[in-house]
Amino acid sequence: MDRQEKQGIPYSQFACIGSGVSAIGLGATLKRWYGITDVRFFERHSDLGGTWFANTYPGCACDVPSLLYSYSFAPNPRWTRVLALSGELLEYLRRVADDYDLPCKMTFGADVKRCEWLQRSQRWRIHIRNVADGSMTVHECRFLFAGTGVLVAPRDPGLPGIGSFDGPVIQAARWRPDVELRDKNVVVVGNGCTAAQIVTNIVGEPKQLTQFVRSKHWIIPPIDVPTSTALQWSFEHVPGLLALVRFVAFLYAENDMRGFYMTRAADRFRAHREALTVRYVRKTAPEKYHRLLIPDFDIGCKRRIFDPGYLKALHATNLDVTDDPITRVLPDAVQTKSGATTKADVIVLATGYITNSFMEGIEVVGRNGVTVGEHWESFDGPEAYNGCALNGFPNFFMLFGPNTVSGHTSAIMAIENAINYALRVIKPVIDGDATAVEVKREAETQYSQQIHEDLHKTVWWAGCGSWYNTTGRSGKTWNAMTYPYSQAYYWYKCLFPAYGDWNYTWTPNAARRMFLRRGLKLVLWAGFLLGVVRVLESGNYLQTIQQRLPF
Repeated sequence: MDRQEKQGIPYSQFACIGSGVSAIGLGATLKRWYGITDVRFFERHSDLGGTWFANTYPGCACDVPSLLYSYSFAPNPRWTRVLALSGELLEYLRRVADDYDLPCKMTFGADVKRCEWLQRSQRWRIHIRNVADGSMTVHECRFLFAGTGVLVAPRDPGLPGIGSFDGPVIQAARWRPDVELRDKNVVVVGNGCTAAQIVTNIVGEPKQLTQFVRSKHWIIPPIDVPTSTALQWSFEHVPGLLALVRFVAFLYAENDMRGFYMTRAADRFRAHREALTVRYVRKTAPEKYHRLLIPDFDIGCKRRIFDPGYLKALHATNLDVTDDPITRVLPDAVQTKSGATTKADVIVLATGYITNSFMEGIEVVGRNGVTVGEHWESFDGPEAYNGCALNGFPNFFMLFGPNTVSGHTSAIMAIENAINYALRVIKPVIDGDATAVEVKREAETQYSQQIHEDLHKTVWWAGCGSWYNTTGRSGKTWNAMTYPYSQAYYWYKCLFPAYGDWNYTWTPNAARRMFLRRGLKLVLWAGFLLGVVRVLESGNYLQTIQQRLPF
């Protein structure tokens, strides 16, 4: 028992900030791969689920097919829709967490404020604020993972006078079910994916619904349909069918990568997709709104929106859509640039999230007292080696970290790949051959430079002003969000780590122990292969197989 444990500081081998998709995937994989159950999760909300617990606005759903938006080790044959609603996704996460006995390892109402590396003990110390009473506690761990998500803090809409409004102001990400919308004058600010889902699902309630759009988006034909009971039964009982359909869905999603690069072939691909989408919009939406709905930038520059029924909802007689900018919020109305005043009883803000920001509100301190923020100042913004690791921060990994968002496929696939990668890298530490591991500075710098060089060759640099991009410290455009390669490539890079890019703090006699373990593995494999050869040479292998058959 070391000095920290004698002082009564709680300790676990692993700790993770968050209890959403990343955290549950980590806990499950630790148990599946290494039989490790010594892990703690710290969650500021009152229950697990992350984004799918926090977001409860009307129509909230995933924009990736459910067969892909699920763990590879926990396929779900019972999805009721192609694009699952948030409630169904939350139930799925709870089920997986229960299967791996994770809820008992979670502490809720625990807001992590600071994490610091203790060089002497080779541990991380976590400072946690109790949301209920504000008290502070500490916890220590050998390995620290951040599963804090990327779309967490709502973006400030920057509306002058919003504090003077007399009625409820609802952030989409902090939906208030207690606010009655029926027979009210409701104003919705924003027109991204969230706004489209909200408008579609509430348009029948208010007396008057006015949507203020701030930019354009490509709204493409829907793919969401209910999953029949027969198909669910087939997924559950026909061997291999679910895996096959999941793979087909993966290939379908990966096909969109063809439109992300600035090449002639990609230009033709985008032109074809744009023509199909424009035709769909003109056919489905009221003509008076075509000007507001059809973008003048390349498809793919912003994240596409699968139409949730929004274009048909625009025909509602109680709905008005305008791009007249709001200049001021009054106590009972909003005033626009043209001088018009729109009466409002409730304002809904669907203006997106703060992006290109990670572990918001958490101070992470690595070697020599350097914080993550200070580390990123040496670059032009947030970045990470392979999307998860930083030099100077041993035994620390971000899940769904910088440049791991895909513009076309499942976030869960990227998260799983990062988890698998981290657990491969830290295996020598788990085995006791090392006490710490961290990525080399030159490897991180080279990776970051290559990522951003290749990002400049994509449609995300086409100048549409998406949430993927921000302004870096040098004043230039910086993208810490998207991954400029296919998810298959990320899987490959995570499957075969470049161990030469890592520094290990080895324990005494580590080399000898590792040599002996590898030698034992070789002997076991050689014995197995020799046994196979002998059976084949004996000529009795067919008889042996027949004897073992149950029929």
